[in-house]
Amino acid sequence: MPIRLIIVDDHPIVRDGLRGILDTDDFEVVGEAADGAEALAVALRATPDVVLLDLRMPGMSGAEAIRRLREQQPGVHVLVLTTFDDDADVLPAIAEGATGYLLKDTPRDELRRAVHAAARGETVLSPTVAGILTRKAREAREPEPRTLSPRELEVLRLIARGATNREVAGKLFITEATVKTHLLHVYGKLAVSDRAAAVAAAYDLGLLDRQR
Repeated sequence: MPIRLIIVDDHPIVRDGLRGILDTDDFEVVGEAADGAEALAVALRATPDVVLLDLRMPGMSGAEAIRRLREQQPGVHVLVLTTFDDDADVLPAIAEGATGYLLKDTPRDELRRAVHAAARGETVLSPTVAGILTRKAREAREPEPRTLSPRELEVLRLIARGATNREVAGKLFITEATVKTHLLHVYGKLAVSDRAAAVAAAYDLGLLDRQR
């Protein structure tokens, strides 16, 4: 039986290209979508084996789309295919249940093999993404430094002033998912578990100026 596949990308030309690459007897493209919300509707109707998903699309974030697809159809496998390979994209996608994570420069034969592997439930990662996860696993075994990055300090300063994640994202021109990732890093570095404790610890350590 061919692998039933949905292609989710906000660029029609990309969807056409992927359909061409996967136009073999091994695959059946049973639907396309241009954003996360449409992907949920198409997946509910088409019951795919694999959803080939870009991460940055209008509306719903890629990580949110993965989470909701997995909740809606626990048996579906989501294979991320994107151009972004930074921590803020990779980690939330994997955390929400993506079976694999590839970059759009993946050769077509490798992409076909990856879809086969994803349909079997096997983890498929680009070398860059595998490196990120290896580094994070190594960091998890080592004490994190208590020095915050400039961006983490920016986020924490705004949080200390009472800003919500959405407000922080708007002020810094980043996504809410990125804000959450920065806060998780802050919690780990300061050995705390919530926003209030992070702010208090940062003041105690002199990382935040109480006059600001």
